[in-house]
Amino acid sequence: MFSSTLVIFSSLLCHLQAAFAVPGPSLISGQSITLSRRQRTARTVEDWAAWAKNEREALAVKYGGSSLSKRSQGMNLITNQNSDDIYFGSIAIGTPPTAFHVILDTGSADLWVADANCDTGCSHNDTSYNPASSSTFQNLSRPFSATYGSGRAAGDLFSDVVQMAGFSVNNQSFGSVTETHGFLFSPVSGLLGLGWQSIAVSKEPPFWQTLASKGAWSEPVMGFHITRYVFIDDSNAQFLEPGGSFTMGFLNSSLYTGSIDYQDLVSTPGFWTLPLTKLTIQGTTVSLPSGSASRAAIDTGTSLIGGPASMLQNIYAQIPGSQPGTGDWQGYWTYPCNTTVNLTISFGGPSWPVSPTDFQMTQINSSTCVGAFFASKPGIKGGAGWLIGGTFLKNVFSVFRYSPPSVGFAALSEDALSMNGVDGPPPTATIGSIATSVTASPGNLTSGRVVWTSGSVCGSLLVGCAVAVGVLLL
Repeated sequence: MFSSTLVIFSSLLCHLQAAFAVPGPSLISGQSITLSRRQRTARTVEDWAAWAKNEREALAVKYGGSSLSKRSQGMNLITNQNSDDIYFGSIAIGTPPTAFHVILDTGSADLWVADANCDTGCSHNDTSYNPASSSTFQNLSRPFSATYGSGRAAGDLFSDVVQMAGFSVNNQSFGSVTETHGFLFSPVSGLLGLGWQSIAVSKEPPFWQTLASKGAWSEPVMGFHITRYVFIDDSNAQFLEPGGSFTMGFLNSSLYTGSIDYQDLVSTPGFWTLPLTKLTIQGTTVSLPSGSASRAAIDTGTSLIGGPASMLQNIYAQIPGSQPGTGDWQGYWTYPCNTTVNLTISFGGPSWPVSPTDFQMTQINSSTCVGAFFASKPGIKGGAGWLIGGTFLKNVFSVFRYSPPSVGFAALSEDALSMNGVDGPPPTATIGSIATSVTASPGNLTSGRVVWTSGSVCGSLLVGCAVAVGVLLL
């Protein structure tokens, strides 16, 4: 179990900053960056089946399912053409700064980029980090290894100046990886985790949390608007597509209408976990269990929506002609493509619709489609039974709030909806001036080993956990 190059909507987002890693000179404490989305490449039915199997199993690795003994021994799952719902922005690292495209992932909490000596899984045409070229780097003398459901990244931990959207953090820790497996596709050079420190495999404070905790933002919020291209014919899709925008410290009010409905996190901040209080499909309200089985982790690094198998059976029972999948499709359901599926989800406030287009993951023959809701493994970390990814997030404006810890949603504006399917030229990430700079504090380490809380990934997934090693999903 992200995810996530930048495209300026010159005609649609003229109000946004045109700089990515760091915007041009500005005294505004809140900044935004535009996102881009990798190509929705043409896939055969076999490709989709293999991808679906990996997606289902990889989510268990990220959040901790009942069949994780293999993951605890270092098994890596490889994702096939997982480019449909990965969104990425831009950061800059070092002195002088170098710009990197990174996946934006609220389901993990570590920053890592490709090292200049990366010889496995890295494209030499992409940007890489060379500590010898930065006057502000520090070697933390600790190994870094993060195993995601869709791959693995390994190298060493460094700290340096990290910049993004007008903000700068001195002594920010990150992994400079010399090998990656399974998910690093050009022009992406790394990943920026936007979860809380308690789930960081390095146990170091994440970039965003340092900014929020030290008062660098005007408002303690991060905002996401991500676009939809799933309805575009593959032959018309560009390699890079406009992906929306990500803001820190303020919310772009032109991208949503009405008020933002905030719901407090249901557990100690780690994953962004909310209560799932109501789900309707085809006009029928599906009965939800109490407790952790109705908790949902909101994750920009997950493509689909995973839930308890018993609940998925109840959901698909409302679609005439639906059938459980077999083989690589195990855990998924098929249904007649001529059925328009109307589904809504509530997390304690309004009911938010999921577009029928997003509910349809793919079509496997002339009349049969596969739904985007699948059965995830029980025992998900963070006390969540549901994983809420791009299938839902493309339908709302989403906000991740530092204080009080909560997630909010609002209806998309016409301006935001008009960006779906719009092609645009991908710009080169730029490096501008810094409006606000803070310094990161060291993480909670004891005797060179990671200190894991009861809700940590390592605490229950790995026995005799190595330094700075964890299991997550992109």
